[in-house]
Amino acid sequence: MTEYKISLIPGDGIGPELSEATLKVLDGVQKKFGLKLKIIECPAGDIALETIGNALPAETVEIIKNSHACMKGPVGESAADVIVKLRYMFDLYANLRPIKTYPAVAAARPDIDMYFVRENTEDVYKGLEFKIGEDTALCLRVITRKNSERIAKKAFEVARLRNGKKRVTAIHKANVMRVTDGLFRDVCREVAKQYPDIAFNELYVDAASMRLIKEPQFFDVLCTCNMFGDILSDEAAQLIGGLGMAPGANIGDNFGLFEPIHGSAPNRAGKHTANPLSMILSAKMMLEWLGEKYSDPKCIKAAQAIENGTIYALKNGQSVGDCGGKTTTVGMAEAIAAALTAKS
Repeated sequence: MTEYKISLIPGDGIGPELSEATLKVLDGVQKKFGLKLKIIECPAGDIALETIGNALPAETVEIIKNSHACMKGPVGESAADVIVKLRYMFDLYANLRPIKTYPAVAAARPDIDMYFVRENTEDVYKGLEFKIGEDTALCLRVITRKNSERIAKKAFEVARLRNGKKRVTAIHKANVMRVTDGLFRDVCREVAKQYPDIAFNELYVDAASMRLIKEPQFFDVLCTCNMFGDILSDEAAQLIGGLGMAPGANIGDNFGLFEPIHGSAPNRAGKHTANPLSMILSAKMMLEWLGEKYSDPKCIKAAQAIENGTIYALKNGQSVGDCGGKTTTVGMAEAIAAALTAKS
């Protein structure tokens, strides 16, 4: 039996509560499907900065390097020193964010099902900012052919595997940023020709932000550069019940890190009211990735069981206040874990 080593950064604020909830669900799928997950907690974030003096300690990096995958709870003010560094360190070039409607959760429409494929390692998020004198600041925007090509290919591969509209929409602002977004647009067009079975269209980022509100059912897979993808996916999450419904994955050729797309919400820490689905569904994405990478059908079945258990729990009113229910963060996880046996 394969044992998967999973490094876990519990995070700050509501992070430890979400991590606790997620571990209950993972414990449930281990028992049901005979999976073996060795969870290794490692410090990072604001707490690590305060207690160790480093938001991303070297020992944590070593634990992550020696694991099959990493789960991360939301991190506070030191997030840029944790997740951004890890993305570069492990070349996690694809940020994947599924946005879909779940039953019994208030949403703009019942048929929203889109998937953001966001470039994760360049753009203005590289942090190349400078002061020029006292009154001027400069930020460099880096867009490369290599990274544009591999994120475009990832978007088309995702679209090919989905049961949706088989459409990729490239989001850019090439009418204004003619060089950087012009390169991204041109590469997306070139890659589109390699996938004749997938429809392709383009939208300027401002038009896309409007259309997300006006007709979100139009979208299937959205391919974006780094900053646009970050902003638009947060906007889209509000259409399906908020950021607590939005899981995320950071994927490279050899490693994957899985996390909620939202922040640490320190004002809600300790209240046990935070929606755990963002992290539970991130764990589902992790199991899917492990199943594909290691050709392990148990992981694939476990991932589908988490999806089914989530739907079952929501339909039966087992949810936190954000989803219209009255249970606690851990209570919702326990309901999903129980549903694994009942319905999966």
